Amino acid sequence: MDIEDTLQASLPRLAGLGAVVCFDLGGEGQWLVDARGRQPRLSRDEDGDGDPACTIKISVDNLGKLMAGKMDPMLGYTLGKIKVKGSMGVAMKLVAAIG
Repeated sequence: MDIEDTLQASLPRLAGLGAVVCFDLGGEGQWLVDARGRQPRLSRDEDGDGDPACTIKISVDNLGKLMAGKMDPMLGYTLGKIKVKGSMGVAMKLVAAIG
């Protein structure tokens, strides 16, 4: 499963998040999840100029583990495998939605 498929599969769980979240995957680029409406939308952030409430910096491998439930988000954050920039409130809602 590729990155887009992984993120696309997680969209239903993010409904009601009420925010835009950016997943910064380093060399693999950035993906925006706009979960402000009923149907969250996924798009590439080619220019890095999206206006997310929260940016999650994570490797592709760790994103796959996180979305599959094989990585505890809080442990990943504590170990530095997940970095958060922006609203910690949105990050905590995101953890609740995918956890």
